[in-house]
Amino acid sequence: MKEEFVHSGTWGLAVIMIVLASWILYRYLAPKTWREWASAGVVQAFIIALYAEMYGFPLTIYLLARFFELDRYDLNANLWSSLVGLGETGMLISMLLGYALLFVGIGIFIQGWRELYRAHRQNELATSGLYALVRHPQYTGLFIGLFGEGVVHWPTLFSVGLLPIIVLAYGLLARSEEKRVVAQFGEEYRAYQQRVPMFFPRMGQWRQLVQRSGGDGGKDEQPPA
Repeated sequence: MKEEFVHSGTWGLAVIMIVLASWILYRYLAPKTWREWASAGVVQAFIIALYAEMYGFPLTIYLLARFFELDRYDLNANLWSSLVGLGETGMLISMLLGYALLFVGIGIFIQGWRELYRAHRQNELATSGLYALVRHPQYTGLFIGLFGEGVVHWPTLFSVGLLPIIVLAYGLLARSEEKRVVAQFGEEYRAYQQRVPMFFPRMGQWRQLVQRSGGDGGKDEQPPA
């Protein structure tokens, strides 16, 4: 492989990023049931695989060079940079776009947790702010962040392969959670389910989702039926 791979072999940085990302994950998802732990475990595997390749050993590039007979000296540690052939320019573009999505996702993730925590303390159903646009904004933020970091910024075989599994796992988890909420709030939550999509806002509401992730609550505004 190219000796000038910038991040390869920096295992200390890989460990720091894995610990930091894992702390955020478990701090705000706070899994309790086995379903929650199983879903969080898949995300944990995504995080470990991603940063181990990003800062440790570029396994995806190595496998491409090994099994598809690509010239390893024409490859860069970043997959998009190598496939598109834009070199450092391609790496910079994918990095900027990926980080933008990552930070948007983190903002949605944390703000969703705050709104849900506030609703739980008041024993109310969370339906305002981000919850007026999607029923599970924490998971929406998680998906956006993982897509930005593990597909746009630094795609690997593991990150691209695990992302659909993560979406499926949290889709099943969300349906299980909603059964418990229906048992508590009844028709009020059923009506909310009919109004608001599960993970992804309707066309034209993505800007509102990003704006509200910064704390712009929009408390009483509801999406159109």
